[in-house]
Amino acid sequence: MRRFILAVSALALATTAAFADIVADRQAVMKENAKQVGVLAKMVKGEAAFDAAAVLAALTALNGNVQKIDVAASFPAGTDKGDTTASPKIWEDAAGFQAEVDKFKAVAASAAAAPAQDLDALKAQVGAIGQTCASCHQSFRVKKG
Repeated sequence: MRRFILAVSALALATTAAFADIVADRQAVMKENAKQVGVLAKMVKGEAAFDAAAVLAALTALNGNVQKIDVAASFPAGTDKGDTTASPKIWEDAAGFQAEVDKFKAVAASAAAAPAQDLDALKAQVGAIGQTCASCHQSFRVKKG
C-alpha cells in the first residue's frame, strides 16, 4: 500500500511539473509575441523611426511564433490552474478559442507575407494585429489586478 501511495504521489508531482512547463511555455510564446508587437508599436507611436527591415523581422518572428500555437498541446485540461491568466472560458468554449487562434494565425501570416513599406501601412497592420489580440484577450484571458 505504501508503494502505491508513493507511486501515485510521484505521478501527481510529475503531472504537476509537466503542466507547469506547459504553462511556462505558452507564457513564453505570448511574451515573445508581445515583444515583436512592441517593436512595431514603437514605430507606430513615433517612439522609433520606421524601419522596413525591422518591420519585416518583427512580422516574420511574430508569424513564425503564432503559427506554432497548438491549442490542444498548449492548453490541455488541467493547465488552467496556477500562475496563469488563461481564462476557464478556453476550456468551456474550445471551438471559440480555436477560432480566435486561427484568426490570429491568418492576420499574422497576411502581415508577414506583405510587410508594411511605410508608416501608414504599418499602422493598418498593427491595428489589425491589435484588434485580433484584443478580441481573444477579452474573452479568453483573465485580467490581472
